[in-house]
Amino acid sequence: MHPFLRTTVLGASCLLASVAVASTVYRWVDEQGKVHYSDVVPERYRSKAKPVNALAAEPTAEQQREALERAQSEKAKALAPSVSRSSPPVSAHPASAASAPSRKRPVQVPNEQTDCETWQRLYMESIECFGPYRTVGGGIKPEAFEACNVVPEPPPTRCRMRIP
Repeated sequence: MHPFLRTTVLGASCLLASVAVASTVYRWVDEQGKVHYSDVVPERYRSKAKPVNALAAEPTAEQQREALERAQSEKAKALAPSVSRSSPPVSAHPASAASAPSRKRPVQVPNEQTDCETWQRLYMESIECFGPYRTVGGGIKPEAFEACNVVPEPPPTRCRMRIP
């Protein structure tokens, strides 16, 4: 690109950017009572339009702090179920909890005494339960952990996985 042309384009873009920043935003209400905000006011509303102070619309330091705390809290809640995704070793599941019925699917979690065929069935049920909660990126929505139990894949040292 020719240096003169580059300078002209750069100057024009800076000028347009400064005009966009310096524009005034107006507020007006139409006949139906709907509130509008724009830098261009239709002719019939120009007498009713009032300039809006853009700086007053910015959140205060206190509001920004509260929003940050709220976002961190929501993020912590969303990540809390992900801790249960990495289930403890199979031997850590007590035998009584493994057979205790729950509203989650599958209703049973395998333990050291679970036979290979049952473990495979529970694993497949768990995968099917989580299926509808998968995102496009491969993640799992947090609400899945309210409906589904995490069943780890059967260890290859105990049994070989049969693919149906």
